[in-house]
Amino acid sequence: MNAIGLLLLVLALVLMMTTGWATYAVLLGVSTLGAVAGLALGAFDGAVLRSLPERVVGLLEHDLLQALVLYAVVGALLNHLALVNGLYSGLRKLLARVVGQRAAPDMAGLGVGMLMAPMNGSVGASLVTLSHTAGQAWAHEGMPPARRTALVAVASTLGIIVPPSLVLLLLGDAMLRAHTEGLTLATQLGLASARAGTRIINTQDVLQAALAPGALLLVLWMGVTWWLAQRRTGGTAGHRAASPTPLALTPSERWTLGVVPTLIVALLALVTTGRVRAVEAAATAGVLLLVWGVTSRQLTLRRLAQVLDDAMALTGALFALLVAAVTFSLVLRAYGTDVLVAEWMRALQGQPLLAMGVVLAVLLGSAFVLDAFELIFLIIPIVMPPLLALVDDAAWVAALTLLVLQAGFLLPPLGYALVLSRAQVAPRPAMGAVARALAPYLLCLAGVIALVMAVPATTQWLRSTPATLPEMSIQGDDLDALMREMSQPEAPAPAPAASPTAP
Repeated sequence: MNAIGLLLLVLALVLMMTTGWATYAVLLGVSTLGAVAGLALGAFDGAVLRSLPERVVGLLEHDLLQALVLYAVVGALLNHLALVNGLYSGLRKLLARVVGQRAAPDMAGLGVGMLMAPMNGSVGASLVTLSHTAGQAWAHEGMPPARRTALVAVASTLGIIVPPSLVLLLLGDAMLRAHTEGLTLATQLGLASARAGTRIINTQDVLQAALAPGALLLVLWMGVTWWLAQRRTGGTAGHRAASPTPLALTPSERWTLGVVPTLIVALLALVTTGRVRAVEAAATAGVLLLVWGVTSRQLTLRRLAQVLDDAMALTGALFALLVAAVTFSLVLRAYGTDVLVAEWMRALQGQPLLAMGVVLAVLLGSAFVLDAFELIFLIIPIVMPPLLALVDDAAWVAALTLLVLQAGFLLPPLGYALVLSRAQVAPRPAMGAVARALAPYLLCLAGVIALVMAVPATTQWLRSTPATLPEMSIQGDDLDALMREMSQPEAPAPAPAASPTAP
Protein backbone atom coordinates (compact mmCIF):
# COMPACT_ATOMS: atom_id res chain seq x y z
CA MET A 1 0.00 0.00 0.00
CA ASN A 2 2.92 2.37 0.63
CA ALA A 3 3.68 2.49 -3.08
CA ILE A 4 0.18 3.81 -3.87
CA GLY A 5 1.16 7.16 -2.35
CA LEU A 6 4.15 7.38 -4.70
CA LEU A 7 1.91 6.56 -7.64
CA LEU A 8 -0.41 9.38 -6.60
CA LEU A 9 2.56 11.76 -6.45
CA VAL A 10 3.70 10.73 -9.94
CA LEU A 11 0.13 11.10 -11.25
CA ALA A 12 -0.08 14.63 -9.82
CA LEU A 13 3.22 15.63 -11.40
CA VAL A 14 2.25 14.19 -14.79
CA LEU A 15 -1.09 16.03 -14.76
CA MET A 16 0.58 19.31 -13.84
CA MET A 17 3.09 18.89 -16.68
CA THR A 18 0.66 17.81 -19.42
CA THR A 19 -2.70 19.45 -18.73
CA GLY A 20 -1.96 23.03 -17.71
CA TRP A 21 -4.54 22.76 -14.93
CA ALA A 22 -4.09 24.80 -11.79
CA THR A 23 -1.81 23.04 -9.32
CA TYR A 24 -4.26 23.25 -6.44
CA ALA A 25 -7.00 21.71 -8.61
CA VAL A 26 -4.71 18.82 -9.58
CA LEU A 27 -3.68 18.18 -5.98
CA LEU A 28 -7.25 18.28 -4.66
CA GLY A 29 -8.48 16.02 -7.48
CA VAL A 30 -5.73 13.45 -6.98
CA SER A 31 -6.21 13.65 -3.20
CA THR A 32 -9.91 12.89 -3.60
CA LEU A 33 -9.14 9.96 -5.91
CA GLY A 34 -6.56 8.63 -3.46
CA ALA A 35 -8.86 9.02 -0.46
CA VAL A 36 -11.73 7.19 -2.16
CA ALA A 37 -9.40 4.40 -3.29
CA GLY A 38 -7.85 4.13 0.18
CA LEU A 39 -11.22 3.81 1.90
CA ALA A 40 -12.45 1.27 -0.67
CA LEU A 41 -9.31 -0.84 -0.33
CA GLY A 42 -9.25 -0.55 3.44
CA ALA A 43 -5.76 1.01 3.31
CA PHE A 44 -6.62 3.42 6.13
CA ASP A 45 -9.46 4.38 8.41
CA GLY A 46 -11.79 7.30 7.72
CA ALA A 47 -10.78 8.87 11.03
CA VAL A 48 -7.52 9.91 9.39
CA LEU A 49 -9.37 12.19 6.99
CA ARG A 50 -11.43 13.75 9.78
CA SER A 51 -8.27 15.42 11.05
CA LEU A 52 -7.98 17.47 7.83
CA PRO A 53 -10.06 20.51 8.96
CA GLU A 54 -8.03 20.83 12.13
CA ARG A 55 -4.75 20.67 10.19
CA VAL A 56 -5.91 23.31 7.70
CA VAL A 57 -7.18 25.68 10.39
CA GLY A 58 -3.97 25.23 12.37
CA LEU A 59 -1.87 26.24 9.37
CA LEU A 60 -4.06 29.20 8.43
CA GLU A 61 -3.73 30.57 11.97
CA HIS A 62 0.06 30.76 11.57
CA ASP A 63 1.25 34.36 11.73
CA LEU A 64 3.60 33.84 8.78
CA LEU A 65 0.57 33.75 6.48
CA GLN A 66 -0.15 37.35 7.49
CA ALA A 67 3.22 38.20 5.97
CA LEU A 68 2.18 36.30 2.83
CA VAL A 69 -0.79 38.63 2.31
CA LEU A 70 1.31 41.73 2.95
CA TYR A 71 4.04 40.58 0.57
CA ALA A 72 1.39 40.15 -2.12
CA VAL A 73 0.26 43.75 -1.56
CA VAL A 74 3.85 45.04 -1.68
CA GLY A 75 4.53 43.15 -4.91
CA ALA A 76 1.37 44.51 -6.52
CA LEU A 77 2.26 48.07 -5.50
CA LEU A 78 5.74 47.70 -6.98
CA ASN A 79 4.27 46.46 -10.24
CA HIS A 80 1.78 49.34 -10.57
CA LEU A 81 3.86 52.29 -9.35
CA ALA A 82 6.75 53.89 -11.22
CA LEU A 83 9.18 53.44 -8.35
CA VAL A 84 11.15 50.64 -10.01
CA ASN A 85 11.61 52.65 -13.22
CA GLY A 86 13.05 55.58 -11.28
CA LEU A 87 15.29 53.28 -9.29
CA TYR A 88 16.64 51.61 -12.44
CA SER A 89 17.33 54.85 -14.30
CA GLY A 90 19.00 56.46 -11.30
CA LEU A 91 21.08 53.37 -10.53
CA ARG A 92 22.18 53.13 -14.14
CA LYS A 93 23.37 56.74 -14.20
CA LEU A 94 25.18 56.29 -10.91
CA LEU A 95 26.90 53.08 -11.98
CA ALA A 96 27.98 54.68 -15.26
CA ARG A 97 30.31 56.88 -13.22
CA VAL A 98 31.75 53.88 -11.36
CA VAL A 99 31.92 50.92 -13.77
CA GLY A 100 31.56 52.72 -17.09
CA GLN A 101 28.77 53.24 -19.57
CA ARG A 102 29.15 49.81 -21.14
CA ALA A 103 28.41 47.77 -18.00
CA ALA A 104 26.06 50.18 -16.23
CA PRO A 105 22.72 49.03 -17.77
CA ASP A 106 23.34 45.33 -17.10
CA MET A 107 24.55 45.86 -13.54
CA ALA A 108 21.72 48.28 -12.79
CA GLY A 109 19.21 45.59 -13.74
CA LEU A 110 20.84 43.12 -11.34
CA GLY A 111 20.88 45.81 -8.65
CA VAL A 112 17.15 46.42 -9.05
CA GLY A 113 16.57 42.69 -8.89
CA MET A 114 18.58 42.45 -5.67
CA LEU A 115 16.61 45.28 -4.03
CA MET A 116 13.13 44.49 -5.28
CA ALA A 117 13.01 40.71 -5.59
CA PRO A 118 12.90 40.07 -1.82
CA MET A 119 9.96 42.48 -1.52
CA ASN A 120 8.07 41.19 -4.57
CA GLY A 121 6.91 37.91 -3.10
CA SER A 122 7.69 35.45 -5.89
CA VAL A 123 9.98 34.75 -8.83
CA GLY A 124 7.13 35.30 -11.29
CA ALA A 125 6.22 38.71 -9.84
CA SER A 126 9.87 39.80 -9.82
CA LEU A 127 10.30 38.65 -13.41
CA VAL A 128 7.28 40.61 -14.64
CA THR A 129 8.48 43.74 -12.84
CA LEU A 130 12.00 43.48 -14.27
CA SER A 131 10.71 42.72 -17.78
CA HIS A 132 8.61 45.89 -17.74
CA THR A 133 11.46 48.09 -16.46
CA ALA A 134 15.02 46.98 -17.13
CA GLY A 135 13.94 44.58 -19.90
CA GLN A 136 12.20 47.30 -21.91
CA ALA A 137 15.11 49.69 -21.38
CA TRP A 138 17.56 47.04 -22.62
CA ALA A 139 15.39 46.38 -25.68
CA HIS A 140 15.34 50.10 -26.49
CA GLU A 141 19.14 50.18 -26.28
CA GLY A 142 19.44 47.25 -28.67
CA MET A 143 20.59 44.52 -26.29
CA PRO A 144 20.30 41.10 -27.99
CA PRO A 145 17.15 39.17 -27.02
CA ALA A 146 19.11 36.20 -25.66
CA ARG A 147 21.13 38.45 -23.37
CA ARG A 148 17.98 40.23 -22.12
CA THR A 149 16.31 36.90 -21.43
CA ALA A 150 19.26 35.63 -19.43
CA LEU A 151 19.66 38.81 -17.37
CA VAL A 152 15.97 39.07 -16.49
CA ALA A 153 15.86 35.40 -15.49
CA VAL A 154 18.99 35.71 -13.36
CA ALA A 155 17.87 38.91 -11.63
CA SER A 156 14.39 37.54 -10.88
CA THR A 157 15.80 34.57 -8.94
CA LEU A 158 17.76 36.76 -6.51
CA GLY A 159 14.66 36.90 -4.32
CA ILE A 160 15.09 33.20 -3.57
CA ILE A 161 18.38 33.63 -1.73
CA VAL A 162 18.33 37.29 -0.59
CA PRO A 163 16.50 37.57 2.77
CA PRO A 164 13.80 38.09 3.75
CA SER A 165 12.03 36.97 0.58
CA LEU A 166 8.69 35.23 0.87
CA VAL A 167 10.19 32.06 -0.63
CA LEU A 168 12.89 32.06 2.03
CA LEU A 169 10.43 32.71 4.85
CA LEU A 170 8.07 29.94 3.76
CA LEU A 171 10.98 27.54 3.38
CA GLY A 172 12.15 28.46 6.89
CA ASP A 173 8.74 27.58 8.29
CA ALA A 174 8.63 24.33 6.30
CA MET A 175 12.13 23.43 7.50
CA LEU A 176 11.09 24.05 11.12
CA ARG A 177 8.32 21.50 10.78
CA ALA A 178 10.48 19.07 8.78
CA HIS A 179 13.29 19.35 11.35
CA THR A 180 10.88 18.59 14.19
CA GLU A 181 9.52 15.56 12.35
CA GLY A 182 13.04 14.49 11.35
CA LEU A 183 14.28 14.42 14.95
CA THR A 184 11.20 12.51 16.04
CA LEU A 185 11.73 10.05 13.18
CA ALA A 186 15.38 9.67 14.13
CA THR A 187 14.37 8.80 17.68
CA GLN A 188 11.85 6.22 16.47
CA LEU A 189 14.29 4.59 14.05
CA GLY A 190 17.22 4.70 16.44
CA LEU A 191 19.42 6.71 14.10
CA ALA A 192 22.66 8.17 15.39
CA SER A 193 21.62 11.79 14.92
CA ALA A 194 18.84 11.33 17.45
CA ARG A 195 21.45 11.04 20.20
CA ALA A 196 22.89 14.48 19.48
CA GLY A 197 21.39 17.47 21.27
CA THR A 198 20.12 19.20 18.15
CA ARG A 199 18.16 22.45 18.41
CA ILE A 200 15.09 22.87 16.23
CA ILE A 201 15.84 25.62 13.71
CA ASN A 202 13.61 28.63 13.17
CA THR A 203 13.15 31.04 10.28
CA GLN A 204 15.86 33.37 11.54
CA ASP A 205 18.41 30.54 11.37
CA VAL A 206 17.57 29.99 7.70
CA LEU A 207 17.78 33.71 6.93
CA GLN A 208 21.20 33.98 8.54
CA ALA A 209 22.48 30.75 6.96
CA ALA A 210 21.53 31.96 3.46
CA LEU A 211 23.04 35.44 3.83
CA ALA A 212 26.74 34.66 3.21
CA PRO A 213 26.18 32.31 0.20
CA GLY A 214 23.69 34.80 -1.23
CA ALA A 215 26.15 37.69 -0.88
CA LEU A 216 28.93 35.64 -2.49
CA LEU A 217 26.70 34.67 -5.40
CA LEU A 218 25.63 38.28 -5.94
CA VAL A 219 29.25 39.46 -6.00
CA LEU A 220 30.18 36.74 -8.50
CA TRP A 221 27.22 37.54 -10.74
CA MET A 222 28.02 41.25 -10.65
CA GLY A 223 31.60 40.44 -11.59
CA VAL A 224 30.51 38.21 -14.47
CA THR A 225 28.11 40.90 -15.70
CA TRP A 226 30.88 43.53 -15.69
CA TRP A 227 33.31 41.15 -17.44
CA LEU A 228 30.82 40.22 -20.18
CA ALA A 229 29.96 43.88 -20.72
CA GLN A 230 33.64 44.77 -21.18
CA ARG A 231 33.98 42.09 -23.87
CA ARG A 232 31.23 43.62 -25.97
CA THR A 233 32.03 45.77 -28.95
CA GLY A 234 29.62 48.50 -29.85
CA GLY A 235 28.43 47.33 -33.27
CA THR A 236 28.64 43.56 -33.06
CA ALA A 237 27.18 43.21 -29.58
CA GLY A 238 23.95 44.82 -30.58
CA HIS A 239 24.02 47.72 -28.12
CA ARG A 240 23.63 51.25 -29.36
CA ALA A 241 26.58 53.51 -28.83
CA ALA A 242 26.45 54.84 -25.31
CA SER A 243 26.73 58.52 -24.56
CA PRO A 244 30.38 59.32 -23.80
CA THR A 245 29.37 61.54 -20.88
CA PRO A 246 27.30 60.08 -18.01
CA LEU A 247 23.95 61.82 -17.66
CA ALA A 248 23.24 63.83 -14.52
CA LEU A 249 20.79 62.49 -11.95
CA THR A 250 17.46 64.28 -11.73
CA PRO A 251 16.20 65.42 -8.29
CA SER A 252 13.61 62.63 -8.33
CA GLU A 253 16.27 60.02 -9.09
CA ARG A 254 18.52 61.38 -6.34
CA TRP A 255 15.67 61.10 -3.85
CA THR A 256 14.80 57.58 -5.01
CA LEU A 257 18.40 56.38 -4.83
CA GLY A 258 18.90 57.92 -1.42
CA VAL A 259 15.73 56.79 0.30
CA VAL A 260 14.54 53.54 -1.29
CA PRO A 261 17.71 51.41 -1.02
CA THR A 262 18.34 52.70 2.50
CA LEU A 263 14.86 51.69 3.68
CA ILE A 264 14.98 48.31 1.93
CA VAL A 265 18.43 47.42 3.26
CA ALA A 266 17.41 48.56 6.76
CA LEU A 267 14.30 46.36 6.71
CA LEU A 268 16.27 43.39 5.38
CA ALA A 269 18.91 43.81 8.09
CA LEU A 270 16.31 44.12 10.86
CA VAL A 271 14.49 40.97 9.74
CA THR A 272 17.68 38.98 9.23
CA THR A 273 18.96 39.84 12.70
CA GLY A 274 15.60 39.03 14.29
CA ARG A 275 14.91 42.56 15.57
CA VAL A 276 11.80 42.84 13.39
CA ARG A 277 9.46 40.07 12.35
CA ALA A 278 8.72 39.46 8.68
CA VAL A 279 5.09 40.48 9.01
CA GLU A 280 6.14 43.80 10.57
CA ALA A 281 8.68 44.48 7.82
CA ALA A 282 6.13 43.68 5.10
CA ALA A 283 3.55 45.94 6.77
CA THR A 284 6.08 48.77 7.01
CA ALA A 285 7.04 48.42 3.35
CA GLY A 286 3.37 48.36 2.34
CA VAL A 287 2.54 51.51 4.30
CA LEU A 288 5.56 53.37 2.91
CA LEU A 289 4.63 52.41 -0.65
CA LEU A 290 1.05 53.52 -0.11
CA VAL A 291 2.19 56.88 1.28
CA TRP A 292 4.60 57.36 -1.61
CA GLY A 293 1.92 56.44 -4.15
CA VAL A 294 -0.54 58.95 -2.67
CA THR A 295 1.96 61.80 -2.32
CA SER A 296 3.28 61.27 -5.87
CA ARG A 297 -0.33 61.16 -7.15
CA GLN A 298 0.25 57.84 -8.87
CA LEU A 299 -2.05 55.78 -6.65
CA THR A 300 -5.45 56.70 -8.04
CA LEU A 301 -8.58 54.86 -6.96
CA ARG A 302 -8.56 52.89 -10.20
CA ARG A 303 -4.93 51.86 -9.74
CA LEU A 304 -5.55 51.00 -6.09
CA ALA A 305 -8.37 48.69 -7.20
CA GLN A 306 -5.96 46.99 -9.61
CA VAL A 307 -3.39 46.60 -6.83
CA LEU A 308 -5.96 44.99 -4.54
CA ASP A 309 -7.21 42.71 -7.34
CA ASP A 310 -3.67 41.48 -8.04
CA ALA A 311 -2.92 41.00 -4.34
CA MET A 312 -6.16 39.07 -3.78
CA ALA A 313 -5.50 36.88 -6.81
CA LEU A 314 -2.00 35.97 -5.63
CA THR A 315 -3.12 35.46 -2.02
CA GLY A 316 -6.05 33.31 -3.06
CA ALA A 317 -3.86 31.18 -5.32
CA LEU A 318 -1.27 30.65 -2.56
CA PHE A 319 -3.87 29.84 0.09
CA ALA A 320 -5.60 27.40 -2.27
CA LEU A 321 -2.24 25.80 -2.98
CA LEU A 322 -1.50 25.55 0.74
CA VAL A 323 -4.83 23.86 1.51
CA ALA A 324 -4.40 21.49 -1.45
CA ALA A 325 -0.85 20.60 -0.41
CA VAL A 326 -1.94 19.89 3.18
CA THR A 327 -4.73 17.64 1.88
CA PHE A 328 -2.42 15.80 -0.50
CA SER A 329 0.21 15.39 2.20
CA LEU A 330 -2.36 13.89 4.58
CA VAL A 331 -3.43 11.32 1.97
CA LEU A 332 0.20 10.37 1.29
CA ARG A 333 0.83 9.93 5.01
CA ALA A 334 -2.31 7.84 5.32
CA TYR A 335 -0.83 5.45 2.77
CA GLY A 336 2.45 5.42 4.69
CA THR A 337 4.44 7.07 1.93
CA ASP A 338 6.47 9.06 4.44
CA VAL A 339 7.46 5.81 6.18
CA LEU A 340 8.50 4.32 2.85
CA VAL A 341 10.68 7.34 2.01
CA ALA A 342 12.16 7.20 5.52
CA GLU A 343 13.09 3.56 5.06
CA TRP A 344 14.81 4.37 1.77
CA MET A 345 16.73 7.17 3.42
CA ARG A 346 17.63 4.91 6.33
CA ALA A 347 19.54 2.75 3.90
CA LEU A 348 21.86 5.74 3.44
CA GLN A 349 22.63 6.00 7.15
CA GLY A 350 26.29 6.82 7.58
CA GLN A 351 26.38 8.54 4.17
CA PRO A 352 24.70 11.91 4.85
CA LEU A 353 26.28 13.64 1.84
CA LEU A 354 24.94 10.96 -0.50
CA ALA A 355 21.49 11.27 1.10
CA MET A 356 21.63 15.03 0.66
CA GLY A 357 22.68 14.63 -2.96
CA VAL A 358 19.67 12.42 -3.63
CA VAL A 359 17.24 14.90 -2.03
CA LEU A 360 18.78 17.89 -3.80
CA ALA A 361 18.57 16.02 -7.12
CA VAL A 362 14.86 15.41 -6.50
CA LEU A 363 14.35 19.11 -5.75
CA LEU A 364 16.33 20.12 -8.83
CA GLY A 365 14.21 17.91 -11.05
CA SER A 366 10.98 19.08 -9.43
CA ALA A 367 11.94 22.72 -10.07
CA PHE A 368 11.46 22.08 -13.80
CA VAL A 369 7.71 21.60 -13.34
CA LEU A 370 6.88 23.30 -10.02
CA ASP A 371 7.44 26.85 -8.80
CA ALA A 372 8.99 27.66 -5.44
CA PHE A 373 5.73 27.70 -3.47
CA GLU A 374 4.59 24.36 -4.84
CA LEU A 375 7.97 22.82 -4.00
CA ILE A 376 7.83 24.14 -0.45
CA PHE A 377 4.26 23.04 0.20
CA LEU A 378 4.39 19.70 -1.62
CA ILE A 379 7.89 18.24 -1.93
CA ILE A 380 9.73 19.56 1.14
CA PRO A 381 7.35 17.91 3.69
CA ILE A 382 7.91 14.53 2.00
CA VAL A 383 11.66 14.40 1.38
CA MET A 384 13.10 16.66 4.05
CA PRO A 385 12.16 14.96 7.38
CA PRO A 386 14.01 11.70 6.52
CA LEU A 387 17.06 13.70 5.43
CA LEU A 388 17.08 15.76 8.62
CA ALA A 389 17.00 12.52 10.59
CA LEU A 390 20.48 11.88 9.15
CA VAL A 391 21.92 15.43 9.00
CA ASP A 392 22.25 17.58 12.11
CA ASP A 393 22.62 21.07 10.59
CA ALA A 394 19.18 21.82 9.15
CA ALA A 395 20.02 25.47 8.37
CA TRP A 396 22.90 24.31 6.17
CA VAL A 397 20.51 22.00 4.34
CA ALA A 398 18.05 24.89 3.93
CA ALA A 399 20.71 27.14 2.39
CA LEU A 400 21.67 24.41 -0.08
CA THR A 401 17.99 23.88 -0.88
CA LEU A 402 17.59 27.56 -1.78
CA LEU A 403 20.64 27.49 -4.05
CA VAL A 404 19.47 24.31 -5.78
CA LEU A 405 15.99 25.77 -6.33
CA GLN A 406 17.64 28.82 -7.87
CA ALA A 407 19.63 26.56 -10.20
CA GLY A 408 16.52 24.59 -11.14
CA PHE A 409 14.71 27.77 -12.15
CA LEU A 410 17.58 28.77 -14.47
CA LEU A 411 18.63 25.49 -16.09
CA PRO A 412 17.77 25.23 -19.81
CA PRO A 413 15.46 24.26 -21.34
CA LEU A 414 12.72 23.92 -18.68
CA GLY A 415 13.82 26.26 -15.90
CA TYR A 416 10.79 28.09 -14.52
CA ALA A 417 12.36 31.58 -14.59
CA LEU A 418 13.98 30.90 -17.95
CA VAL A 419 10.72 29.84 -19.60
CA LEU A 420 8.83 32.86 -18.23
CA SER A 421 11.59 35.30 -19.16
CA ARG A 422 11.86 33.93 -22.69
CA ALA A 423 8.11 34.32 -23.13
CA GLN A 424 8.37 38.04 -22.25
CA VAL A 425 10.88 38.79 -25.03
CA ALA A 426 9.95 39.49 -28.65
CA PRO A 427 11.23 38.12 -30.91
CA ARG A 428 11.66 35.00 -28.81
CA PRO A 429 15.36 34.06 -28.79
CA ALA A 430 16.68 30.61 -29.60
CA MET A 431 17.21 28.40 -26.57
CA GLY A 432 20.81 27.72 -27.59
CA ALA A 433 21.67 31.42 -27.55
CA VAL A 434 19.98 31.87 -24.17
CA ALA A 435 21.86 28.88 -22.76
CA ARG A 436 25.18 30.38 -23.87
CA ALA A 437 24.30 33.70 -22.25
CA LEU A 438 23.34 31.91 -19.02
CA ALA A 439 26.37 29.63 -18.88
CA PRO A 440 28.71 31.97 -16.89
CA TYR A 441 26.01 32.62 -14.28
CA LEU A 442 25.22 28.94 -13.92
CA LEU A 443 28.93 28.14 -13.50
CA CYS A 444 29.15 30.68 -10.66
CA LEU A 445 26.02 29.22 -9.05
CA ALA A 446 27.40 25.69 -9.34
CA GLY A 447 30.63 26.86 -7.71
CA VAL A 448 28.77 28.40 -4.77
CA ILE A 449 26.70 25.22 -4.31
CA ALA A 450 29.88 23.11 -4.32
CA LEU A 451 31.55 25.46 -1.83
CA VAL A 452 28.59 25.45 0.57
CA MET A 453 28.29 21.68 0.39
CA ALA A 454 32.02 21.15 0.96
CA VAL A 455 32.35 23.84 3.68
CA PRO A 456 29.19 23.98 5.85
CA ALA A 457 30.85 26.72 7.92
CA THR A 458 29.95 29.18 5.13
CA THR A 459 26.37 29.04 6.44
CA GLN A 460 27.37 29.32 10.11
CA TRP A 461 29.44 32.53 10.18
CA LEU A 462 26.48 34.87 10.65
CA ARG A 463 24.27 32.67 12.79
CA SER A 464 23.63 34.05 16.26
CA THR A 465 22.49 30.77 17.83
CA PRO A 466 24.23 27.39 18.13
CA ALA A 467 23.25 24.40 16.05
CA THR A 468 23.30 22.05 19.00
CA LEU A 469 22.08 22.16 22.58
CA PRO A 470 21.99 19.68 25.43
CA GLU A 471 20.19 16.49 24.54
CA MET A 472 16.43 16.81 24.61
CA SER A 473 13.44 14.63 23.92
CA ILE A 474 10.66 15.69 21.54
CA GLN A 475 7.50 13.65 21.74
CA GLY A 476 3.78 13.72 21.14
CA ASP A 477 1.99 16.69 22.66
CA ASP A 478 5.17 18.78 22.87
CA LEU A 479 5.48 19.12 19.08
CA ASP A 480 2.89 21.82 18.43
CA ALA A 481 4.00 23.90 21.40
CA LEU A 482 7.62 23.62 20.35
CA MET A 483 6.93 24.64 16.77
CA ARG A 484 4.93 27.67 17.92
CA GLU A 485 7.73 28.71 20.24
CA MET A 486 10.56 28.25 17.75
CA SER A 487 8.73 29.97 14.87
CA GLN A 488 9.11 33.29 16.68
CA PRO A 489 12.41 34.78 15.50
CA GLU A 490 12.59 37.27 18.33
CA ALA A 491 12.20 34.67 21.08
CA PRO A 492 15.34 34.37 23.20
CA ALA A 493 17.38 31.31 22.33
CA PRO A 494 18.14 28.81 25.12
CA ALA A 495 21.54 29.27 26.70
CA PRO A 496 24.10 27.12 24.88
CA ALA A 497 25.78 24.42 26.85
CA ALA A 498 29.38 23.43 26.50
CA SER A 499 29.25 20.89 23.73
CA PRO A 500 32.02 19.65 21.47
CA THR A 501 29.59 19.63 18.56
CA ALA A 502 28.65 23.30 18.80
CA PRO A 503 30.14 25.44 16.03
